[in-house]
Amino acid sequence: MPHSLSLWSFTFFLLPIPTLQTTLFSPVSKDKSTNLFTLSVYLKTPLRPTKLFLDLAFLFPWTLCDANYNSSSFRYVDCDRTFCFYLGFGGASCTNCTEAGLSDPNCIPENPICGAYPENLVVRDYDFDATLIDTLALPSADVSTKTHLISLPNYTFSCAHSSLLKGLPKDVTGLVSLSRYNLSLPNQISSALSVPNTFAVCFPGSFKSTGVAFFGSKGPYYAFFENSKIDLSKSLIYTPLIVNPDGIGDTVISYSDNPPSYEYFVNLTSIRINGQNVPINVSLLNIDHENFLGIGGTKFSSNTPYTLLESSIYKAFTKLFIKEASSSRFNLTKTSPEKPFSVCYAARLVKVTSIGPDVPTVDLELGGKKGVVWRIVGANSMVRVKNKKNNLDLWCLGFVDNGVNKKTSIVIGAKQLEENLMQFDIESNKLGFTSLLTSHSLKCSNFNVTDFAKNN
Repeated sequence: MPHSLSLWSFTFFLLPIPTLQTTLFSPVSKDKSTNLFTLSVYLKTPLRPTKLFLDLAFLFPWTLCDANYNSSSFRYVDCDRTFCFYLGFGGASCTNCTEAGLSDPNCIPENPICGAYPENLVVRDYDFDATLIDTLALPSADVSTKTHLISLPNYTFSCAHSSLLKGLPKDVTGLVSLSRYNLSLPNQISSALSVPNTFAVCFPGSFKSTGVAFFGSKGPYYAFFENSKIDLSKSLIYTPLIVNPDGIGDTVISYSDNPPSYEYFVNLTSIRINGQNVPINVSLLNIDHENFLGIGGTKFSSNTPYTLLESSIYKAFTKLFIKEASSSRFNLTKTSPEKPFSVCYAARLVKVTSIGPDVPTVDLELGGKKGVVWRIVGANSMVRVKNKKNNLDLWCLGFVDNGVNKKTSIVIGAKQLEENLMQFDIESNKLGFTSLLTSHSLKCSNFNVTDFAKNN
């Protein structure tokens, strides 16, 4: 019989690994200080609410481990070179339990264990620590009034020291990887539960609200509006995901086997502002497959708060935006900007609508058999910059100059993902998206999920 756990305002039932398809979900929150996202899970035994940095890019998950890491179910991974290599840490990445820093009375220093190189891609730093296996649990979507927890007793991750938390959202104790890699959380869930290797995330636009991530299911994804239940999986628009053949530069540590990138790329073919094409060197939008350099293209990132554009693209983009914003339709005049932005307008002159500041729309044209458009309106393109002390109140264009000679030409950042439902179908290699949910009179908070790890 499953045993009952009383945690916070919920009553949970911990269930064994199911044999039928199930959907797991996790709260997603926005951090006020960094404008980046967090994802909440239950970790260890007994289960504890744990807040982790949501990372679409890094290879594997990692968690702060020190003498206070207290769990009755954790165990090391014996350093068998073949198995360590399969995990992705390499045969040379071995350590022993005395160097791991955990309080473990069963530690046998002579027994080598797998080590790993966890990374923080926000500040481009890395660490070296032990690899652990422990229990992770997430709620399952259920029509009943009680929430069930599904456990993964073999959740594999790296330990890390507290110094690796620099620059990450407040109160996180590690990182959860949502990349393509075999040790990412979606891949581990898919393998453990025999469910589709698919996940969807609704990124909240406010630190006061909560979004959601769904794992192991292509839908339905129910949002609640007034007295109705809406399946937003039916509103998804699809475009292919592109595999970048060269992962060099994606991580701080370079791996000798030169793997492909495990990040999410799409085939962006053009950009329009208010219906006008931005003049772009098209070669910058294509990934260099011929020479296996992986240079160019467009990817999504949760590591940067705003979209990064290669310098020539940025100059053409901002020039056209300023021109269209000054037209009689908007009648906006650029004012002194605030870093990191270069295009700002006095907030008192900008009309605000239900879909954000009334500014020129940005259309990202995505290729495929049937071209689709990701429309970015004011709520996703503009950032409010306020400073009462300096009597400053601006709306700034949330796109940043990323310089020249960068590996990826366009990096779509966190601001542009807000209040969007995005489905990453890894096994079918396609991306589904809704564009701004407010256009459908909805928000990510309409999934009615509570962050159980808040203030923990």
